[in-house]
Amino acid sequence: MRGTQLVREARKRAGLTQAELAARAGTTQSAIARVESGAVAPSLKRLTELVQAAGFDIDVRLVPYDDHDLSMALRNRTLTPEQRLDSMLNAQRLGAELRRAMQEAKRGA
Repeated sequence: MRGTQLVREARKRAGLTQAELAARAGTTQSAIARVESGAVAPSLKRLTELVQAAGFDIDVRLVPYDDHDLSMALRNRTLTPEQRLDSMLNAQRLGAELRRAMQEAKRGA
């Protein structure tokens, strides 16, 4: 989730309008709108202040980078529509087979 989305999500969860969040944060409604639209890129400190003004906090932590989704998307771009459909249908068949196997294992247990 991007920083601008964090501000919007915190504001909405708190049930606040942009003007109400602005008043709590000591800024203007238009400044909040610029942050939420991505027109400005506030610092982590400022994002934290805005989220806290909505009654929430940001928990920052480092996690291993996972580019699996990006890799899959880039791979899929090289496939024809027919190949993408075949791949999806094969995945559905595999899922159905796994569900059946689990049901049979439960019955046998």
